[in-house]
Amino acid sequence: MRRQGHAPGPSGARRGRSQGHLSRDLEALKRIGVLISGRGSNLGALIADQANAPYRIVSVISNIEGAGGLARAAEAGIATKVIPHKGKTREAFDAELDAALRAADVEIVCLAGFMRILSDGFTRAWEGRLINIHPSLLPAYKGTHVHERVIEARESQSGASVHFVVPELDAGPVIAQARVPVHADDTPDALAARVLDVEHKLYPAALRLLADGKVKLEKGLAVFG
Repeated sequence: MRRQGHAPGPSGARRGRSQGHLSRDLEALKRIGVLISGRGSNLGALIADQANAPYRIVSVISNIEGAGGLARAAEAGIATKVIPHKGKTREAFDAELDAALRAADVEIVCLAGFMRILSDGFTRAWEGRLINIHPSLLPAYKGTHVHERVIEARESQSGASVHFVVPELDAGPVIAQARVPVHADDTPDALAARVLDVEHKLYPAALRLLADGKVKLEKGLAVFG
C-alpha cells in the first residue's frame, strides 16, 4: 500500500532431500512476521506456500482482537499476538509492534490486510525488509476504494502489486505485479474477487524473491539479481 514486471509463480521453489521444511535447514529459512487486521486471506496463501519455500512464518500480529487471520495462524501452529492500537499514539503503537517483531527474531515483515499507516520511524527501521500487497497496478490508484475508481475510470485492466514499504503511502518500489482484465459489466466486488485471486499467487512468489536474496531495496530502487 511499486514497476518491475511479473513475479515467477510458486512452482519455481527449490526442493531438497525431503518434503516441507525438512528440505532446508531451519536456520537458513528467513523468519517472517505477518501483520493483519482482518480475515487473513493473503496470510493463508503465504502459509500454504511456505512448506517448500525459503521462508517460514514465525509470528502473526494483529491490531484487532478476534481477526480471522489469527485463527488461520493458530491452526498452522504459528505464534500470534494482538496489539490494540486504540488509545495509543502511532509512535507508541509502532514501538510495541517493533518490539514484538524483534522478540520473535523476525527478518522480513509482510503487511497482509493491515489497516494501519505505519510511522516513518517504523518504515525506516525495517527498510528493505518490509513489504505490502496493494490491489492495483501501482503507481496507479494508490490508497483506498481502488476498484470503484478503476471502474469509474473505464480502465481495461487492473491488478495487484507487491512493493517495498517506504514512508510515503503506496510509493515504494514494486517487486512484482500481476494483471487482470476489467470487464464492461464489472462491479467493485467482482473486480476485487478477480484481483484477490491473483494476489494469492503473487504475494508468495514475491516473498520468495526477497527471502532468497533475489531482490533488494537499494537507493530507492528494487534491484534484482
